[in-house]
Amino acid sequence: MHIHELLAHSARTGASDLHIAAGEVPSIRQDGNIQRLRNLEPLRPDETKRLIYSIMNERQKAAVEEELELDFAIGIEGVGRFRVNVFTQARGMGAVFRSIPDRVKSVDELGLPPVLERIAELPRGLVLVTGPTGSGKSTTLAAMIHHINKSEPLHILTIEDPIEFVHQPLRCVINQRELGAHTHSFANALRSALREDPDVILVGEMRDLETIGLALTASETGHLVFGTLHTRGAPDTIARIIDAFPAGQQDQVRAMVANSLQAVISQTLLARKGGGRACALEIMRVNFAVRNLIRENKIFQIPSVIQSGSGQGMVSLEASVLALVREGKVTRETATECIPDPKFEEQAAEAEREGRDAFRKAKEDRQQQEGRPATGRATGTMPALNRR
Repeated sequence: MHIHELLAHSARTGASDLHIAAGEVPSIRQDGNIQRLRNLEPLRPDETKRLIYSIMNERQKAAVEEELELDFAIGIEGVGRFRVNVFTQARGMGAVFRSIPDRVKSVDELGLPPVLERIAELPRGLVLVTGPTGSGKSTTLAAMIHHINKSEPLHILTIEDPIEFVHQPLRCVINQRELGAHTHSFANALRSALREDPDVILVGEMRDLETIGLALTASETGHLVFGTLHTRGAPDTIARIIDAFPAGQQDQVRAMVANSLQAVISQTLLARKGGGRACALEIMRVNFAVRNLIRENKIFQIPSVIQSGSGQGMVSLEASVLALVREGKVTRETATECIPDPKFEEQAAEAEREGRDAFRKAKEDRQQQEGRPATGRATGTMPALNRR
């Protein structure tokens, strides 16, 4: 068995992840569920190490031996590109390979709302894409960066761990830096970035106080900064940023966030009818009302602003999920698992009925159109009747 064979199978089946670990049968994650591969035996510790080490260079092997874990990315010709996490566990080594599409899809191709393109066109400020691990944050950010790349002559600098989507320069100059290979830390790379004449900076993950502080500074000094956090919803995201700082600095940080934050995009993936995943989004754009709520430490009122801000492209998570139900993309049961609230259950049931009614009406309209007599100049023959 070779690791390339397992990765090729994972790519062919459309799996999001391949899991291998000593003492376990190799598995894939498909449509959100783990499935063990058939007709394979559990991997021995030495076999697992051989499979993993076969795609690593000497520097990476040494790093794993010292740190016991490592993130990196690989590309295999004819198979695809993968983000890899290698780790050590009780039975030996293990690794998870996350599939990365070869081509960066546009906002439209992903079925994301056009407001994300307008957010990407902002000249400066902080834009955060948030959600749990595996919710598609990197894919959404890649689509937004791609929109900038094909639209404006700018300098884009990314700092990632590891580099996932590889962007080919179109109208922009693009430099992609990877933690470990090209810089020792997000903070070091951000400090250097301010001297590298960027227009747009992407920070793969804002994981500590220093990185958050530098990202805020960069957004205040005229750069458009994109970042990610593992938070759910705009209020939780803003609270996470402010709470990362000591109590004595939080008032100052709150003012910085109010001035520089431009948008928070929180997303989650739901099981799609018929297979695959559907993306539900909460989008908050920072207007005058939101800035005041942040300054006054009343972020618990932000959901009300989002609900009334549809004219500015804002959408609540509840509204996004209900739209997926109405369009027949996800079931009512899936929707209520995402938002377990009795009132929302009633709304999801109503959305499901509206979706069925709309589908039925569209079908009837289509049948009526197909059954109309042919029009135009008489030919001496009767038009064919549509048999029902």
